[in-house]
Amino acid sequence: MPGAVRGPRTLYDKVFEDHIVEEKEDGTVLLYIDRHLVHEVTSPQAFEGLRNASRKVRRPDCTLVTTDHNIPTSSRKNFKDVNTFIEEEDSRTQCATLEENVKAFGLTYFGMGDKRQGIVHIIGPEQGFTLPATTVVCGDSHTSTHGAFGALAFGIGTSEVEHVLATQTLISKRSKNMKVQVDGELAPGVTSKDIVLHVIGLIGTAGGTGSVIEFCGSTIRKLSMEARMSICNMSIEGGARAGMIAPDQITFDYLRGKPLAPKVDSPEWKKAIAYWSTLKTDEGAKFDEEIYINAKDIAPTVSWGTSPQDVVPITGKVPGPDDFEDEIKKKACVRALQYMGLTAGTPMQEIPVDKVFIGSCTNARIEDLREAAKVVKGNKIASNIK
Repeated sequence: MPGAVRGPRTLYDKVFEDHIVEEKEDGTVLLYIDRHLVHEVTSPQAFEGLRNASRKVRRPDCTLVTTDHNIPTSSRKNFKDVNTFIEEEDSRTQCATLEENVKAFGLTYFGMGDKRQGIVHIIGPEQGFTLPATTVVCGDSHTSTHGAFGALAFGIGTSEVEHVLATQTLISKRSKNMKVQVDGELAPGVTSKDIVLHVIGLIGTAGGTGSVIEFCGSTIRKLSMEARMSICNMSIEGGARAGMIAPDQITFDYLRGKPLAPKVDSPEWKKAIAYWSTLKTDEGAKFDEEIYINAKDIAPTVSWGTSPQDVVPITGKVPGPDDFEDEIKKKACVRALQYMGLTAGTPMQEIPVDKVFIGSCTNARIEDLREAAKVVKGNKIASNIK
């Protein structure tokens, strides 16, 4: 892999290189980590490893912990503690263990009784813990969400969680640069989720393998931070290591007044804005691959199969094996149709909806919930919805 980029650099190049502690001749680097988000599922063994080695957490001030993967979504009106509230044994054990670990290691913790608790990739941004130009990791693949702020954010495994807790660094290698540029006006009803599903439909689930995708263009620039987070979140479904969007005034306005961001109008805030404003790809910077999309070509998009790349416009039809040239894709299509119980050629608008799920780390921000509320307000649940 190449060493430090000379000449014009991409957004990814700038953030990555600013965090290199040491680089070896084979391209392996020791990367400094600014922000570490921790939850109950991928942390128990990591904390146990610290105990066995008699080590402390290197930067408690750069570590934020919450429960969010294995907890009930029911009302917490009568919540007292995790041991009496969580019925499922494994989930209860994980959450109780996390609470023991945060006390033992002195970490900031948003537990189930804390109003700040929530989906880990939502609370980072809304608390101002996620900032432009930072490196952000978490033991969860959708950590790429934070790339919407111009951060280099990616998921890590349990052994890496332990390494970051102990050293605040991570062994890594440079990724390739991929650009996805979307320009033009979106049609009514087309959202950021449609944009990223459209992209994945074009490049496939392996299209971004080994790359960090920078999303740019006039369409992206007009999106809210919530919408940008949805796009970067699903860059993983396109096979990428991470997704990034250069910070701008929309980013800065979002971060104003956030609890953990620099205080507005303070010297630190002004210095941060000045630096963050430089975080954009230089003119003439080289990308390993470039994708250009006209926003008018993006329609409300539906996933019909068993892979994120199995997408068609809502106005389209369920594809069949004859719609694919590659034999592997033909066979995959047959399996997907059988699993989904669909018939090739069926118009998507004729397929009844069985279940509706509102939320997830992709679309559970207040902007998303308000859009869902507009749809259901004044209506009743259809008889076919389970």
